[in-house]
Amino acid sequence: MLRPPRLRTLEAAAEERKVTWTELFYDLVFVVAVAGLGHRLLEDSSWTGFWSFAGLFVPLWWAWAGFTFYADRYDTDDLGQRLLAVAQMVAVALMAASVSGGAAEPLIAYALSFVAARSILIVMYLRARRHVVETRELVSGYTRGMSLAAAFWLVSVFVPEPYRYWLWAIGLAVDFATPYRMRRVQAKVPLDVAHLPERFGLFTILVLGESIAAVVAGLDEEVWTSSATVVAVFAVLITTGLWWVYFDNLDGTIVRRRSDQQKAWKPTAWIYGHLPLVIALIMTAIGLEHAIAATRHHGLETGERWLLVGGLATVFAALALIQVATDSGLPGSASAIRQTWITRLRLAGGVLVLLLGLILGGGSPMALVIALAVVCAVEVIGDVVITDRITI
Repeated sequence: MLRPPRLRTLEAAAEERKVTWTELFYDLVFVVAVAGLGHRLLEDSSWTGFWSFAGLFVPLWWAWAGFTFYADRYDTDDLGQRLLAVAQMVAVALMAASVSGGAAEPLIAYALSFVAARSILIVMYLRARRHVVETRELVSGYTRGMSLAAAFWLVSVFVPEPYRYWLWAIGLAVDFATPYRMRRVQAKVPLDVAHLPERFGLFTILVLGESIAAVVAGLDEEVWTSSATVVAVFAVLITTGLWWVYFDNLDGTIVRRRSDQQKAWKPTAWIYGHLPLVIALIMTAIGLEHAIAATRHHGLETGERWLLVGGLATVFAALALIQVATDSGLPGSASAIRQTWITRLRLAGGVLVLLLGLILGGGSPMALVIALAVVCAVEVIGDVVITDRITI
């Protein structure tokens, strides 16, 4: 029932890692949290609404990432780990419940819930520090950074707006900088190149599901007109295209940082590049829901249009960053050439999406969504052609 944490990544060569049922159950609470934040963005698609959404989403994503990094190295899925995971799920659920309103009290609850989630993670790491001697230096650095960041969040509860949010930003900056500051120590304790990409892929699937939910919600709120149905069909095609180009290029081998690795920024870029990716995927999903609604009542408002167009363009930019950070092998190799062409294709897709937003944004929502679906189709076809032409 109780098994002490052990360094799982050293066993990767001899033992195939699989996502545990505990991890999958843990992800369920984030389905609710993402949906709640998506609804918040749907209600207010202005710049203010977007920055409020992004500011609340980043700590939520970081709470998920923190647990994922821990589980990748130390998870034994014993009674102790399950109880701690459930306790953290409760904290995240409270974070999700508190973002439905805009008053100060729910945001104070949000901050306290985040502090609770990070404190539970610190307890997990202290448990690992006790039992895994070879990673004590790494764990000590992590816990110091997380404790300092949590302290800023705790103090923010007693500070009025807008200074509270500055303390949040400082706390997140400390949290994000801690793994990078410990990168040389991390190189001695690498992450699992099979398990971690699977976890990030599962979170991406979770967020892509928001696009499907947005299409259903958009049709559910409207009379089933032919134009709304056409937009919904092409919205699903956009989501399918994004799923295709992401998972056909998912390769997390770069996260196994080596002590002699020269380009030490790549593992960090690969991991952190998923943050703008998932934010942009939610923006795109909400923008598609607005587009379905706009077919019957009105054209897309400026904020709604750029939520869709800006979101999709940012998706392609984030995919390009992740592609650049992916391990491409030796310069001049087939995999390196393929990586270059895929990156160019993503950047070109992002630029084209922005141009379409300028040209078609003031017109028919249907025309804009169809045009964006064509861009996604070109990205998929381009991937197929590049892979077919270049032997890896």
